Amino acid sequence: MKVYKFGGASVRDAAGIRNVGTIIQRETGNDLIVVVSAMGKTTNALEDIVVSYMAGRIDEAQLRWQNVVITHELIVAEFELPDTLLAPVRAIFSSIASKLATAPTTLTSYDAVYDEIVPMGELISTHILTAYLTHIGLPVRWADARQLVRTDDTFREGKVDWETTKSQIQAFVGDRIGLLVTQGFIGGTANGETTTLGREGSDYSAAIFGYSLGAESITIWKDVPGVLNADPRYFDETVLLPELTYQDATELAYYGATVIHPKTIKPLQNKGIPLYVKSFLKPDQPGTLVGAPTVTKPTPSFIFKVNQLLISLHPTDFSFIAEDNLSLIFGLFATAGVKINLMQNTALSFSVVVDSKPDRIPDLLEQLRGHFRVAYNEALELITIRHYDQSTIDRVLVGKKLLLEQKSRSTVQLVVREEAQCTA
Repeated sequence: MKVYKFGGASVRDAAGIRNVGTIIQRETGNDLIVVVSAMGKTTNALEDIVVSYMAGRIDEAQLRWQNVVITHELIVAEFELPDTLLAPVRAIFSSIASKLATAPTTLTSYDAVYDEIVPMGELISTHILTAYLTHIGLPVRWADARQLVRTDDTFREGKVDWETTKSQIQAFVGDRIGLLVTQGFIGGTANGETTTLGREGSDYSAAIFGYSLGAESITIWKDVPGVLNADPRYFDETVLLPELTYQDATELAYYGATVIHPKTIKPLQNKGIPLYVKSFLKPDQPGTLVGAPTVTKPTPSFIFKVNQLLISLHPTDFSFIAEDNLSLIFGLFATAGVKINLMQNTALSFSVVVDSKPDRIPDLLEQLRGHFRVAYNEALELITIRHYDQSTIDRVLVGKKLLLEQKSRSTVQLVVREEAQCTA
């Protein structure tokens, strides 16, 4: 049994869905679980709807939803599918329209509404793909990940109950898997509430299904030839990494490489399941194998995170930054739901680098000011180089001012600002 995961770019339009169907047909007769993301930029559009809705801009939220509906209707129109196959999609269209007709109250939780609306992208895309596969004659089952992947009630970052999830998936699959289509990114609580697993969490969903069923392999289908040593948006000359160890893949994902979700590797490593990252545009190319025992000559890899915030904390009474301070700091960050990308401390200061999130950072800074003197720098970039040497450091520092550097034997992290910003 294999698990295939297709991201939003692979199903962004009718041509993409047909291509996915062709890739799936190559596994006809074999057990295959297909995990699918929302189409194209649907998740971004749904997040904008949540923002409008929670701000009380109901007309705006409804208009945005209509645009989402029209986009999907135009895609399915190219297939000429019977209405019976599209009934589940139309039911979702109607249910969200009804939801947006009623304004939120002051007690309405933003995160709960997010997990009620945003996962509709995955539900719609999987219903459409299932309808198309059925239409072309493939015996396919649709599975509701909300009923299979059990999480706690931490909205937007649901924590998986592995034993219950494994039991539910195995019970649903039964003795014969065949062809199964389900959603990435989403799960459900014991009370039947929908949760999400974290942004870009569809890779993680594929790992959950693979782990639960002891998959032969997992393949993530991307619009790139495999795992590259840098993001092509930032580097002109990128190199394909044909093999990665589980450790290297985990490190790259942890530091922000977007090709693999950070939580994906652990369940696969625990069972020794190989992960392939391949191009849905060129499916016959080998791509990248994650799970190689060793890589004899590692290639330097670069991860860039923009829109970063460097926060520096100083005790108000000139005392040391000690364990009690750190416990308080970490607790405040955890409560605010802000992840730390880098941290560094001295006797009298503690600095962290985080994503600049306007919906969470202001409240966090206010909480921190209740205990520390707070200074921060905005509009920064965090550059991580795995398997670095001095020449690679020099290469990325051209035209940039270095604010903070942290090194280990295999990894260096650099917090920088464009020189133009520094001299303005």
